[in-house]
Amino acid sequence: MNISTKMQNAINGQVRFELFSAYVYLSMSAHCEAEGWSGCAHWLRLQWKEEVGHATRLLNYVLRRGGRVTLEGIDKPSSKFGPLLQMFEQVLEHEQSVTERIHKLVDQAQAEKDHASVTELQWFVNEQVEEEEQAARNVDLLKKIGKQETALLLFDRRLAERAAG
Repeated sequence: MNISTKMQNAINGQVRFELFSAYVYLSMSAHCEAEGWSGCAHWLRLQWKEEVGHATRLLNYVLRRGGRVTLEGIDKPSSKFGPLLQMFEQVLEHEQSVTERIHKLVDQAQAEKDHASVTELQWFVNEQVEEEEQAARNVDLLKKIGKQETALLLFDRRLAERAAG
């Protein structure tokens, strides 16, 4: 059974938002690199890659279901960010907004009795638990660190150790 036009359009909107998310993280990564936080830049660059992967997964799903993909323009992200804590709080808030959007897609799929979409979107529900957990952990650590320069350097080194997943 083909995907409904309504579901197709909603997922296309999420593809756009995932690509915007990638753009946000790439901008944050560039900011961190310019500020000398290469570990944070590395972590955010991996986030960028993950978001592109999420968009690609959704795009492929629409195509597998016989739908049409419509790509629209992506908003310009900010290029100026505050201290690391403030920036990682923005990461957490952004991931929470992604979660909210995914939940709305699941609600729509359930209302349409589109079991295939519910199943596909469940992967994203689980992924968002991990995304929010990582972001919240970084915020928590940065709150504990405060402005202690040595601890901030150790935090940056810790993020540099994140492997591509």
